[in-house]
Amino acid sequence: MTRRDLLRLGFLAVITAPFAALFRKRGETGTGYFWQIDPDKCVQCGKCETECILPQSAVKCVHQYASCGYCLFCSGYYQDKRIEFNTAGENMRCPTDAIIRTYVEDPYFEYKIDEERCIGCGKCVKGCLSFGNGSLFLQIRRDLCKNCNECRIAKACPADAFVRVPADHPYIYRKPPEVKS
Repeated sequence: MTRRDLLRLGFLAVITAPFAALFRKRGETGTGYFWQIDPDKCVQCGKCETECILPQSAVKCVHQYASCGYCLFCSGYYQDKRIEFNTAGENMRCPTDAIIRTYVEDPYFEYKIDEERCIGCGKCVKGCLSFGNGSLFLQIRRDLCKNCNECRIAKACPADAFVRVPADHPYIYRKPPEVKS
């Protein structure tokens, strides 16, 4: 390769690099894979809230089942050792009040997650798993995640629940429990 060829290749690289960045999807690193949490491995350790490089974590709590959230008592919403059975702050599990409880009819309530308030701490998920149908789980929101090659949360995760998933299947859901016959 001559010096002229080398300069020509360098010049082409400088010219085409900005266009390649323009046409790449946001968060995609060229490999077509994204970070995601395997809900069957997650232990709700709280690292998703504290280790993310973003000011507010890209990890959010979501519902897996549309039928969830019509109970009078939701263990993802209320603390285990609550003082009273009311909606006072000291009785709530979520530290940011991200779970919205709406009256449906006696004795039913609907519970929804306000993702703007959710910090990805996993406290509600842990409560939902202890007594409930396990509908709540943590998920990385692709529109928020920077898709870092060395994800700080993935490195800190004690359960190795962070995995790379293909862009065409970006979300992992909890496996349904096995039915014993």
